[in-house]
Amino acid sequence: MKKLNSILALTGLTVALLTGQANAMEEHETVLEFGMFTGSNWDVASASSFVIIDRAIEAFEKTHPGVRVHYDSGILKEDYSEWCARKFLNGDLPDVFMVLDTDFTKYCSLGAMKNLDEMMEADQDFDQSKFFSTALNIGKNGGSQYALPYEVVPTLLFFNKSLLSKEKIEIPNQDWTWEDMYEICKKVTKDTNGDGLPDQFGAYNYNWLNVVNTSGAELFSADGQKVNFTGSQVYDSMLFLRELYELNQGQKVTQEDYNNGKVAFMPLTFAEYRTYKTYPYKIKKYNTFQWDCTTFPAGADGGNTSEVDALLIGISQHTNQEQLAWEFLKQLTYEKEMQMDIFRYSQGVSVLREVTMSEEAAAILQEDMDEGERVINSELLGSVIEEGSIAPSFDKYDQVISLADNEISKIIEEDKNIDSSLKIFQRTLTSYLKQ
Repeated sequence: MKKLNSILALTGLTVALLTGQANAMEEHETVLEFGMFTGSNWDVASASSFVIIDRAIEAFEKTHPGVRVHYDSGILKEDYSEWCARKFLNGDLPDVFMVLDTDFTKYCSLGAMKNLDEMMEADQDFDQSKFFSTALNIGKNGGSQYALPYEVVPTLLFFNKSLLSKEKIEIPNQDWTWEDMYEICKKVTKDTNGDGLPDQFGAYNYNWLNVVNTSGAELFSADGQKVNFTGSQVYDSMLFLRELYELNQGQKVTQEDYNNGKVAFMPLTFAEYRTYKTYPYKIKKYNTFQWDCTTFPAGADGGNTSEVDALLIGISQHTNQEQLAWEFLKQLTYEKEMQMDIFRYSQGVSVLREVTMSEEAAAILQEDMDEGERVINSELLGSVIEEGSIAPSFDKYDQVISLADNEISKIIEEDKNIDSSLKIFQRTLTSYLKQ
């Protein structure tokens, strides 16, 4: 009996020691909070949103013993902005967190995010020239870097190869112009069912921003206090849009028209291209015709420029783990294997030139395609991103664009005088920005 009691006592002591050690380890464990949302930033189907992050966390924790990275799962993108706002107001914004483009300027102005300039400069293992400069600039505010790009996506112009082939029209090259596009749209637009109205069209959802981005115009000053809607390049953009609109003879072009193979051109993001080019999503959309992508046509004073967007990641101004936060931010945005996972498990593009331009990335992009299909080649993809345009970063940008959408639709569709209408709109915007 004494022997049994001794064994029990020894067992209890061992359990107590082990429990004590576990508690001590927990007490000394450093937890780094990470803020993220579920799904794709690009509003396409994604079943692997956690895979990249989990792999990055696993690699980071291996090289940082005693550190655990924690995130809340199940936050939808549409709820993420409000979730971050609550965290900020409660004073517990995650140490490192994804930043939606609609929130970036707001968090900069509120002082929520740490200025990364000093950390970037002090880190001898960090070379910002490895990023696409356009992608890096998206995370800048007032000339300083407040977030690093995690994933980048350009918008490209997609064309219906089957329709162009049927109409015996050559596929546009990558340095084509507005005039080239107009001539193609003119040839394509026609009445195919004999009712006297066109039911086959040149373009769908090709908007004024797509055109102005290729015109050479600069609509806004860096601080957003000045606008330029009265320059000759903007005028030429509106004139080109009106010419395209008039080809349709008052018929409204719809998404269904494009889906049914009745439209030659439509802008899409590269993420949409990757998604709808592959099984099973290809079966659900655009499966009745062959299609591909190219650059946007250029105006006389502009280039074949695409708008480029990025998902950003920043560091909380109030983190108690500044160095660890910086190292984890680098793990997500700067580590090559991690960035290759963008091609493996997401629909976007790596923010690192070396990764995006690599043969491995090209092979990953190609492997899910049907035989005979192709993705945009790495060289063109890199060029489109590096030479792309980015949306200005000022508080009222989204509101200004919404106002412009409405006004320009009226100018084009109601046949208003372009010159006088733009001058009036310029005065309206100038007053609005001074408020």
